[in-house]
Amino acid sequence: MYDLLKGVRIIDLSTVVLGPYATQLLADMGADVIKVEPKGGDVFRAARPGRKGGDGAGFLNVNRNKRSIVLDLTDSADHDILARLVQTADVFVHNLRDNSASKLGVDYTSIKNYKSDIVFCSARGFGQGKYGDEPAYDDCIQAASGMAWLNADESGTPRFVRTIICDKVAGLHLAFAIAAGVAAHARTGEGCHIETPMYEAMASFLLIEQLSGQSFIPDLPDRGYARLNAAGRRPYPTRDGYVAIMPYTAAQWRRFLRLINRDDLADSPLILNDETRSSEIEKLYELIEKAAPEKSTQEWLEALRKADIPCAPVNKLEDLPTEPHLAETGYFKTMSHPREGKLLYASSPFASYTAKEMPDRPAPALDADREEVLSEIQSDDED
Repeated sequence: MYDLLKGVRIIDLSTVVLGPYATQLLADMGADVIKVEPKGGDVFRAARPGRKGGDGAGFLNVNRNKRSIVLDLTDSADHDILARLVQTADVFVHNLRDNSASKLGVDYTSIKNYKSDIVFCSARGFGQGKYGDEPAYDDCIQAASGMAWLNADESGTPRFVRTIICDKVAGLHLAFAIAAGVAAHARTGEGCHIETPMYEAMASFLLIEQLSGQSFIPDLPDRGYARLNAAGRRPYPTRDGYVAIMPYTAAQWRRFLRLINRDDLADSPLILNDETRSSEIEKLYELIEKAAPEKSTQEWLEALRKADIPCAPVNKLEDLPTEPHLAETGYFKTMSHPREGKLLYASSPFASYTAKEMPDRPAPALDADREEVLSEIQSDDED
């Protein structure tokens, strides 16, 4: 973790992945994140795999560098503790629906009463509209946003992407919103209220390129981004496995065509004209697919890297902890957890060559930091 956000305190009521992912990124930057959990804890603690009676791997991987305190927000005494924590904080974040937040007294109006200049950020499933108070998890947003349709199989059957992509994309938006709110407060001294709903975040994420012809009024007939949606865009089978081969610019395509002895196409309008190359991309992908089985994966990687053509091996997930590049950069690290023992984890994706770096702390056990957190809001004459 770095010290870039040292001194910024975040009261975090979020659960599962969206909010915790956002606040972990900020904790990695040095923010003091106090994770407020109900008596049973964040439900994501129970998501397996995990050691019997312990926290699940997913929870451990999205809650490092935080502190935990249990508060029953239906209890007036615990709610008073929350109010006093807010008074010491810069940011308040939750991923509740409006009706739930209001019932618990953690809506913007209520929290602002405790601290008028609070940076208040929320991230529910849907924004303030027709579906605003509906529950939502990643699968729902993959379906609603068009992601499941976009990821359809060859028969046209929609499929979910095998990662909680909507939670994490919305989490990135939420982290950005919080950081922007903190920056605005530093500049103006005023608080703010920012919402980053999953549905709107994911629609924005997809439609950058997939809005396509509908970007124009009247709209053009094109639907989707042709290069990404082309049937030939896939990892290509080699003599002994699979490889990603990705010529993009005219220069890269020319070098690739010469590599496969198709010099006859290297200087053709199909390659040299950017618009033609974009509209005829399926023909070019067919050339890659036809040539790929002629070499082994390693032979392709060596030839393509020598020609400065973008490429990559198709790694399995279990390959990543020992993958040469990640190993060389020290991306995977280990830490000791007081209850879970020794853990391997993927470190923060950020790198700073000027900020002070400090050791990461493991995800906290439930209510592990209660005494420490309470001591920070007590007066000298209080028990």
